[in-house]
Amino acid sequence: MVMNSFEFHNTTDIRFGQGLIDQQLAEAVGQFGHRVLLVYGGGSIKKMGLYDRVIKDLAGFEMVELSGVEPNPKIESVRQGQKLAQEHDSQVILAVGGGSVIDAAKVIASAKFYQGDPWDLVVDSSKRAQLDQLPVVDILTLSATGTEMNTGSVISNPETHQKLGTAGPHTPAVSFLDPSLTYSVSAWQTAAGAMDIFSHLTEQYFDQGSSDVTSGMMEGLFRTVIKNAPLALENPKDYDARGELMWAATMALNGIVRVTNQNGWSVHPMEHELSAYYDITHGVGLGILTPRWMSYILNENTMARFAQFGRNVWGLDGSDDSVSRSAIQATFDWNRSLKVPTTLPEVGIADDSHFEAMAEAAVKNGRLDQRAYVPLQIADVVNLYQASMTNQGFE
Repeated sequence: MVMNSFEFHNTTDIRFGQGLIDQQLAEAVGQFGHRVLLVYGGGSIKKMGLYDRVIKDLAGFEMVELSGVEPNPKIESVRQGQKLAQEHDSQVILAVGGGSVIDAAKVIASAKFYQGDPWDLVVDSSKRAQLDQLPVVDILTLSATGTEMNTGSVISNPETHQKLGTAGPHTPAVSFLDPSLTYSVSAWQTAAGAMDIFSHLTEQYFDQGSSDVTSGMMEGLFRTVIKNAPLALENPKDYDARGELMWAATMALNGIVRVTNQNGWSVHPMEHELSAYYDITHGVGLGILTPRWMSYILNENTMARFAQFGRNVWGLDGSDDSVSRSAIQATFDWNRSLKVPTTLPEVGIADDSHFEAMAEAAVKNGRLDQRAYVPLQIADVVNLYQASMTNQGFE
């Protein structure tokens, strides 16, 4: 382990618990102004009554709405939001939904001050550092991405088959985390969200710069997700299980567990290409790829880390080699236990016609050949996609 130098700064005001929205939303939004751009997805927040609560809580505010933000948020939604924010001179954005809604809202918050196509801000996020950014208040309805306490967003452009990450200068100003709002989340999305959290931890845990402090934090978060995802699936209204998943998702990607890290991520760039070409559920794609990636990079140089993962996360005993391999199998088994697809054909990817192009983009965008924990070339990524077509190699 090493202790590299680092800087850490996060200013998001977290409001965690049931009932805080009705008590505090008007104050949280009103501190930034009365002209509000409300951003949300499909009809779920209306079905669950959350939309009506928000409208009631913000009575007297000037509200304009952007609805229909899709999973794997599309650049067209950002363009629409940019137009509304500029036309109505919005002072604050209220994002109500899951990671896709909040991701889009954060880019809109920058695009309000940009006169060009907001896709420019995704392709080159350094442009956002030169812009102002509207404050974002969010009400989270899905435990998965951690976007409620970080600067990142991932936006898709279906026309160019691109799905890219972008980071702005600020985290959300205020985030409301009420576990009861996730009671109605489907089993599919609950499982996908849990695998997303698990993958965020994996990407940061397998890093040559991880310290004892951050490793211990991540190992605890791993165990929390492994324990509570099945509980939430068994009883969707288990407040404690939902709350544990919600806070684990936030803690997994608010920056605190990656301090001292030095490598880039591997599985996310590869999955982004799956979503860009096939628009699959992000967390499910991560769940499919992660065990294959683990198996692919297990070698004499990485085995000690995998053995630590097996002992401290999965509670395994034995030699480094046996514990490492059993930990990878345990990861696959846990994914499978959540009753989601474990191969690419099960999510509609029937052939390898795009694998080469996807691999080229993943290596380029993720700099997998330079920054990954174990460097990957285009051929390596193609092999990983191919390995994900079946469950061969897993019991």
